[in-house]
Amino acid sequence: MIGLYGGSFDPPHRGHVELARRAKQELGLGKLVVLVSADPGHKAVATPADVRLRLARAAFPDDEVVLDEHARTVDTLRAHPEWTDSVFLVGADEFADFPTWKEPEEVLRRTRLAVATRPGFPRERLQAVLERLEQPERVLFFEIEPTPVASRDLRARLARGEDVRDEVPSAVARTIKTGGFYGPGRGYNSVA
Repeated sequence: MIGLYGGSFDPPHRGHVELARRAKQELGLGKLVVLVSADPGHKAVATPADVRLRLARAAFPDDEVVLDEHARTVDTLRAHPEWTDSVFLVGADEFADFPTWKEPEEVLRRTRLAVATRPGFPRERLQAVLERLEQPERVLFFEIEPTPVASRDLRARLARGEDVRDEVPSAVARTIKTGGFYGPGRGYNSVA
């Protein structure tokens, strides 16, 4: 079974890595493809795609990491028929917004969703989305431990010159340091 894990990874942190690890373990994924969105359709990203791709490759050294040129998941899936019936990994917050995605029912026709939930996340929010879907059986759930870290906060801390080694994989910390990414004076330290 192929797992797909998309995002901006700006920068990738331990929460991203933990979600991927648990998905492999819980779902028995034979392969994971990490899709670094070149230009995410749902949010502005100031960090260049090549930097985020390099950092994602450091975070996921055992997985295939590729640049996704499509702004929307459904367009990515249409461009890659070989991924039909794969499992697309999302967090519970993303799943709560799934009805607002471009053509969510088409996404579910092309792939299943595997939703990472965490203790304390309101189950009724997930249930409300399931009730709106034509194919709720195409949605799987697995639980992860909460990892209280956000890329936005990491960018702000890095812009101030703070150490984030505890929140990112060691290879990512090294790549940020050697590449001079996100440090004070960098133009892409946006916290948006």
